[in-house]
Amino acid sequence: MRAFLFAILLSVPAGAETLRIATWNVGLDRKGPGLLVQDIVRGEDPQIAAVVQVLAALNADVILLTSIDYDRGGVALNLLADRLDAAGAPYPHRFALRPNTGMQTGFDVDGNGRPGDPRDAQGFGQFSGQGGMAILSRLPVDAGNARDHSAFLWRDLPDALLPDAADPDLLAVQRLATTGFWDVPVLTDMGPLHLLAFHATPPAFDGPEGRNRRRNHDEAAFWRHYLTGGLPMAPPEAPFVLLGDANLDPADGDGLHEGIQALLDHPAVQDPQPRGNHGRIEPEHHGDPALDTAIYASLGGLRLDYVLPSAGLAIAGSGVLWPADDEPVAHVLRAASHHYPVWVDIVVPVEP
Repeated sequence: MRAFLFAILLSVPAGAETLRIATWNVGLDRKGPGLLVQDIVRGEDPQIAAVVQVLAALNADVILLTSIDYDRGGVALNLLADRLDAAGAPYPHRFALRPNTGMQTGFDVDGNGRPGDPRDAQGFGQFSGQGGMAILSRLPVDAGNARDHSAFLWRDLPDALLPDAADPDLLAVQRLATTGFWDVPVLTDMGPLHLLAFHATPPAFDGPEGRNRRRNHDEAAFWRHYLTGGLPMAPPEAPFVLLGDANLDPADGDGLHEGIQALLDHPAVQDPQPRGNHGRIEPEHHGDPALDTAIYASLGGLRLDYVLPSAGLAIAGSGVLWPADDEPVAHVLRAASHHYPVWVDIVVPVEP
């Protein structure tokens, strides 16, 4: 480990520093509003304790958390940040917007005759805000210049894979983002670094129309079009980092794999292919298990979570915080989430 860290330091040019940018599906979604706040306040939830321990060990400068409940006052997020501060990992800057999860469309989307169910929302949710996203940062967040594209309609995506015979009235309100599409600048010595954040629907739990598979594909396709200026809004300014939970592996598991592979191949981004150190093998899978970021009993390991810096950024290191089972932190990670944190260290010039 010391040799690895020494190699990273040698790769960083003089007059520069590294920033660790990370994403993690923390699984801090509860079945009702206010329950996450309640669990944090009580201080007895072992999952929350494990999440805090892992985040402190990860030591990211900026991290996008996915699957964390949203509340209007940011109470849960601030309470979590207080726990992190007490653990020696302060994150003074926080950002979250209301997600599409649990926001009702007014339509019986799943056709079960009961409008208002979790599947009838813009994104699956038992209440508005369930399983949202949040940014914790040691760097100032330029919230005033953040752009929220979460209201972008699915039907407006070029070459959208819309369900066959879709209700045109529903399509007039149906958003593409399951959780959100954010472009959030954080302020660094080299100027704004834009975080392009998302959390897509799983390509499962589907009907014969393949709605979730199609939507999952198109949520990745949104970013391809956004990067090339193919949407009504202006493309992002470089430098940027595209990150989040795509819920799609390029080679294994469910879903239309070409959706994420086309994004990984886009010339505007680079894929450092962060790797874990668990040493797992899965002969029945096509992809490299070291790249996996989540594990399921029925599907095995999958690469679902991504940190993709813009093409011009220098990278000093990357990884998936997924150690071997005999490592002390391994049991803490398992107690926290079935996803594992993904990080990339980018090189940032420092003003003299």
